[in-house]
Amino acid sequence: MFDMRPVGYLVGLMVLAMSGTMLLPLLVDLAEGREHWTVFAESMIVTGLIGGLVALSCRNAIGQGLSIQQAFLLTTTVWVVLPLFGALPFMLGETGLGLVDALFESMSGMTTTGSTVIAGLDGLPKGLLLWRSILQWLGGLGIVIVALVFLPEMRVGGMQFFRSEGFDTLGKALPRTIDISKGVLNVYLVVTLACTFAYLALGMGVFDATAHALTTVATGGFSTRDASFGAYSAGLQYACILFMILSTLPFVRLMQGMQGQMRPLWQDSQVRTYLRWIGYASILIVGYEVAVTGYIDEEGLRARLFNMVSIFSGTGFGDGDVTAWGSFPFVILIAVGAIGGCTGSTGCSIKIFRYQLMLRALGQQARRIFHPSSVMVLRHEGRRVEDEVLQSVMLLFTVYILSLGIFSVALELTGLTLIESVSGAWTAIFNIGPAFGPSVGATGSLQAFPDAAKGLMILAMLMGRLEILAVLVLLLPRFWRP
Repeated sequence: MFDMRPVGYLVGLMVLAMSGTMLLPLLVDLAEGREHWTVFAESMIVTGLIGGLVALSCRNAIGQGLSIQQAFLLTTTVWVVLPLFGALPFMLGETGLGLVDALFESMSGMTTTGSTVIAGLDGLPKGLLLWRSILQWLGGLGIVIVALVFLPEMRVGGMQFFRSEGFDTLGKALPRTIDISKGVLNVYLVVTLACTFAYLALGMGVFDATAHALTTVATGGFSTRDASFGAYSAGLQYACILFMILSTLPFVRLMQGMQGQMRPLWQDSQVRTYLRWIGYASILIVGYEVAVTGYIDEEGLRARLFNMVSIFSGTGFGDGDVTAWGSFPFVILIAVGAIGGCTGSTGCSIKIFRYQLMLRALGQQARRIFHPSSVMVLRHEGRRVEDEVLQSVMLLFTVYILSLGIFSVALELTGLTLIESVSGAWTAIFNIGPAFGPSVGATGSLQAFPDAAKGLMILAMLMGRLEILAVLVLLLPRFWRP
């Protein structure tokens, strides 16, 4: 029989830990003098009690390692259970959201998608705004650990290529799992603190700087303002651009950089490709505006760079209406959203390295047409790419595109328009944040979407964040066989 105890024990501990994080927004509301602190007190008690009881009931699993089956189940279960408890403050608080809306907001936070069903952020209790940011920060850290520790072992979408035992870093092998996890946590904390201080130095208040730093480094996109980053100065927007890019670089490379080894970061082809593609997309969008109008000022240049990086990185902060730029820039934004950041970062979507492998494979196939008898070996950063890796990458890409189509059709069946259904599926499956269409509020809120559409987007956000295959494998009957 399939042993659920190790999974239950770890999930229980994580739920218990989540209850501890609710103390921070509780204290913020208490310091602000608002009765809203009782909401977090109630949520903390319920979450801690249930998490503790589950962990205690499964405590006899302590010391047991996880099988591949249990690792798959743990990965998905965590991203289902934690958002359920994370939704409690939204249901009990001043927003008074129903179950679907509260779970949507919480899932959007934990998956660092950034879509919201809440309007009127400026008037919400600070504790609730902080809770939204904490959810994204926890989710951003969690997905990095999953990408570095679990997905390579589960051989999802070519991630076995980055298995820590064999991932050579230009001369020095990476440490094992526990050391990677500790190092990534340190990097995550340092980058978050650096982002906070940068925002403070450029004039943002302490609370806003803290909340936005949490969601910037997590590439989540939740803001404390309805206007998002459009409410802040040019200097703050440029700082945000910098930290959005930094947070979508491989955290292992940043960890090596903090240890004084900068060469692996500069020589990582994935990093170079990511920065180069950001440059290409920026030139295309800005060049289009200049070609059409003959002029672009600093504000227009900044808005285009900010929104392009925000969508490319999957952060989802907004600064103005991107649909007003024209069809060509809008298509570019849709395309970069489907690319995403680097592997092993808080970035979303399919990831740069998979596109690198697919493009190299296509190039190799083209060369074989002209040289059919030649022996060609596909390599990435000097390492041979096995057929199994390439097949899993191609499979993941295909599944992402199929999922985008399936969810687009399903969302349209709920009554959404074509642009709403396609952009809703796109933003959810690629974990980007913004959606477009007549039902989308002026602040970007999806409150007017029907509950059926929100439910579909909740599922799409979960599947997209765990790279689809890690969720779909649970539906196979043989997965549950001992």
